[in-house]
Amino acid sequence: MYYELYIDVFFLENFMLDSLLLLIVNRITNNGRSYGRILLGGGLGSLLTCLVIALPFPSVLRLILFHTAVNSAMLFAGLRITGLPQFIRMLLSLYASAFILGGIMQAFRPYMRYISVFYAAAALSGAVLLWLWKAVSHICRHQEKILKVTLYTEFGQKSVKALLDTGNELRDFYTGDPVNIIDPETAAEIWRYTEPEKGFRLIPYRCVGGESFMKVFRLKKICIHMEEDRWIDSPLVGIGEAYLSGNREYEMILNPAIFSG
Repeated sequence: MYYELYIDVFFLENFMLDSLLLLIVNRITNNGRSYGRILLGGGLGSLLTCLVIALPFPSVLRLILFHTAVNSAMLFAGLRITGLPQFIRMLLSLYASAFILGGIMQAFRPYMRYISVFYAAAALSGAVLLWLWKAVSHICRHQEKILKVTLYTEFGQKSVKALLDTGNELRDFYTGDPVNIIDPETAAEIWRYTEPEKGFRLIPYRCVGGESFMKVFRLKKICIHMEEDRWIDSPLVGIGEAYLSGNREYEMILNPAIFSG
């Protein structure tokens, strides 16, 4: 079967796709390379692809060159790789991005009768892929901040899920100790095992509706289960006015200042 290939159109298509893939890899790996360097890598990758296609190489050798020399040169030129671990991470990201991008573009295949539609579909697919990556990254980062915490009283213990919130800067105005917040239901369960009036007092705090007062008391200790368990003795705990998470994703908000104590 005979195929007619327009090398200029082939170069432009590959240049756009290679540059788009390098842009995606640059974003998802937080590599911070400039657009000019990414375009340089895309142009080199497209040029080498055209050379491999134009020269009379055996099919097996072409396949090897595509997946070794061409991709490597494109990554080194476009993302300025400095070591083997970084190269492996970038290469895996490139193949994963190409696989997902190809899947998204497949949905536009029935409409790709014109080259302009192809370019628009590629750009839209790249935007969709970056949006998906951003959404997944946000979910993963959020999950990393939710930790398992064991609360200890004089008469028992209770395990809860806690959000490590960098925005929680609440401190006791008298002692200066950081205040961790639990929801009322969790506080009620804790009070079944300890004396609610022991160490109980009020501290002022600011909320959306203005200024109010929060009930606080001290627990015997807590254990924050991370890669290495962190034990905090006599932490100060405040009782929130309502559930801290609408879907009960967590029952406690940790003050990050407790780690510096």
